[in-house]
Amino acid sequence: MVTQDTLRYTTIPLTHGSGAMPALGFGTLIPDPLATKKATKAALEAGFRHLDCAERYHNEAVVGEAMQEVFKVGGIQREDVFVTTKLWNNNHRPERVQPAFEASLQRLQIDYVDCYLIHTPFAFQPGDEQEPRDDHGQIIYDPGVTLVDTWHAMERLVDGGRCKSIGLSDIGLERLKEIVAVARIKPAVVQVESHPYLPEWDLLKFCQQQGIILLAFAALGHSMEPKVTEDPIIAAVAELVHRTPEQVALAWAVQRGTALLTTSTSPRHIQESFDISTLPKEAMLEISDRITTRVRFNAVVDTGVPGFIPRTK
Repeated sequence: MVTQDTLRYTTIPLTHGSGAMPALGFGTLIPDPLATKKATKAALEAGFRHLDCAERYHNEAVVGEAMQEVFKVGGIQREDVFVTTKLWNNNHRPERVQPAFEASLQRLQIDYVDCYLIHTPFAFQPGDEQEPRDDHGQIIYDPGVTLVDTWHAMERLVDGGRCKSIGLSDIGLERLKEIVAVARIKPAVVQVESHPYLPEWDLLKFCQQQGIILLAFAALGHSMEPKVTEDPIIAAVAELVHRTPEQVALAWAVQRGTALLTTSTSPRHIQESFDISTLPKEAMLEISDRITTRVRFNAVVDTGVPGFIPRTK
């Protein structure tokens, strides 16, 4: 009798929210609207039940259309899909949080979100400009609001019932501790860049102690140099278990207790990313203990502005 490997169906309960988050998530940061729609539908059809969205991606409406088209076909219903979206930096003032949340709901064509994240802990000047800049091209930050102020406004969204859980994104351990210390409703989720070259062990340990899900974006390292999927240790494990390096890196993320996000516009790669299977204990130890390269690919954690870190070989 063959036992089906169920790693791809792993869910993580929301200690500080309702329901459970599917560990395998599909990220919708895809610039082209048509490609976004096709990829979102392909992800749902492949088996993904967790979609990660954001106002900042400028495509919530297209993701909403894709979801509704899949729901109409039948077989997948709204309650089957865990939907995350995010509050952008120009909406950190408490009076702007609720309207921003409602606008995301409207664009996504849903009446609740499973998780709403503060996209970064940096407040920008409030207004219509998502990246307000001065005459010298520098971002204009908003000194008139604190992250705690914004967090309390997020808590009120949960009180309203249409936001099932709240969390933070692109945040470091110390600032996370500050929010946890004063929160009436603790963060359910923390989304950060994490992969074998940036395992964030200390952050993961704290999150697990607090009942917070660590949601890893760039779980494959953004395909940037040095490439995580070309690491010799991961390549050796992939050969041993007859899986691709991408599948090995994703399985490692789930087995160590995190949720993750992966993105592709190729239906074949999307299906491949979903079809992960459990790694042997020895392989997990190899990746966790023997990979010593440490690289952060995205500088958003330092500035609030998404962007890759330039590198020279």
